[in-house]
Amino acid sequence: MKRKTKENIPQVLFWLDETYGTQKEGFYHHEPWQLLVAIMLSAQSTDKQVDEAIPALFDHFKTAQSVAEAPMEEIESYIKSVGLYKNKARNMKKCCMQITENFAGEVPKTIDELLKLAGVGRKTATLFLADAYGIPGVTVDTHVFRIARRLGWAKGKNPVEVEQELMKVLPKDHWNRINFQLIYHGRSICTARKAYCEKCALAELCEKNLQ
Repeated sequence: MKRKTKENIPQVLFWLDETYGTQKEGFYHHEPWQLLVAIMLSAQSTDKQVDEAIPALFDHFKTAQSVAEAPMEEIESYIKSVGLYKNKARNMKKCCMQITENFAGEVPKTIDELLKLAGVGRKTATLFLADAYGIPGVTVDTHVFRIARRLGWAKGKNPVEVEQELMKVLPKDHWNRINFQLIYHGRSICTARKAYCEKCALAELCEKNLQ
């Protein structure tokens, strides 16, 4: 079974490319630090909420240092429409302070350094490196975790284990786009509540239906 589902990976990837495309629309930004902030804001929020908040936010705050030096209430006023905005404002301010003081205003380009920044977890760091610098990485969110296991591509019990498994079985040039492709598929068909296999074009290639 394991061998069979892994052999189907090229077919699945081809279908994902054809159906969801190979390029995604990123968040509005001019500088890498702004993209990092946008990704941080997107946690437990919709893309629509973030898209609506960031133009005014980045028009007001031109540099990471300006965020670091701003009063908390001022930062909060620009992101109130985003979920958990008070906590995110605290992380934004501290993160921008760290970027300014520890990295000379430049967002670092390694996972280890990014993980030292306030509010930045592994998922945020991997996604940022892919979107900002084109550095290959598999971003494992809830959709990727769920669907990779349903397809039989991974057996890991946590996102880090699944990330390592997917890096072994997926071609490197697919790493960056597998995240948004499986997000789209997970929102429309292979949902957390139910896998709608009867209308899924991947049903015959999925381990869930090969048992």
